[in-house]
Amino acid sequence: MSSLIVDLAIAADEYLRLYEGSARDVLALARDGRRVRFPAHILRRFVTRDGIYGSFRIEFNADNSFRSVEKID
Repeated sequence: MSSLIVDLAIAADEYLRLYEGSARDVLALARDGRRVRFPAHILRRFVTRDGIYGSFRIEFNADNSFRSVEKID
């Protein structure tokens, strides 16, 4: 299993576009320099009135499919 850490700052109106389906994926730069694309819906539980802000660890299975996401400090 592999993981990466991304620092996100997604304003509420930007996430609303993701939620409504006009955009499905989030494209981010991981701390190790890799570009990563993942489904926006995995962040749903972290949405606040202001949007999504913070650092997140995303874990993938051996076949690079999504396994879990957690907010880290």
